[in-house]
Amino acid sequence: MTAPPPARQDGPAIRAGGLVPDDKLEAEAGGLVAGVDEAGRGPLAGPVLAGAVMFLAPCPEPLAALLDDSKRLSPAAREAAATAIRAAARDGLLVFALGAASAREIATHNILAATHIAMCRAVMRLTIRPDVVLVDGNRAPDLPCPVRCVVGGDGLSLSIAAASILAKTVRDAGMAKLARAWPQYGFVRHQGYGTALHRDAIARHGPCPHHRRGFAPVEAALALQRG
Repeated sequence: MTAPPPARQDGPAIRAGGLVPDDKLEAEAGGLVAGVDEAGRGPLAGPVLAGAVMFLAPCPEPLAALLDDSKRLSPAAREAAATAIRAAARDGLLVFALGAASAREIATHNILAATHIAMCRAVMRLTIRPDVVLVDGNRAPDLPCPVRCVVGGDGLSLSIAAASILAKTVRDAGMAKLARAWPQYGFVRHQGYGTALHRDAIARHGPCPHHRRGFAPVEAALALQRG
């Protein structure tokens, strides 16, 4: 079920580098609102991760000051924000959940469908069901509640920003773990994205089971292996 994105009635605050996320979209949506975002749509390897975050009380100012689009934060800032989000969950201020879709599921369903699978898993794992879901982007997953798409939502909405941070930090930690098992690909340096280093490693070593079949550099390496 999809509804139009809510309109912002006043100008958002600005900080160096862009907008400051706030809770206006959540307030306009009404009820219990979960923000959802993903990490890892673009890489050549690894899963796509989705986070879902729902504030049960107003976001404390110290936490709000840490939240932003995860891509605009340094790794250290993302980790600090993720730690603060988890502490807020322990204090009962919010609930969160994560969902993933594997490289095999990405190959089977395509990356957009797999991203929506991960998002649905995250939302359905929330211990409290949301009344409305705000999703970063312009395509809505199929959920049993109203879904509102918000382009650039991770830089506008506190709950979407928090979801993006959790998804990114958990995915990066997972790629670091894969790097220990498959050191030849340098996953810890690029998290599976298609850097020159990664493409060269795929060409030299061939794909591992965590590379995404159907993506051009991976398929080219497989074709070379087949001769």
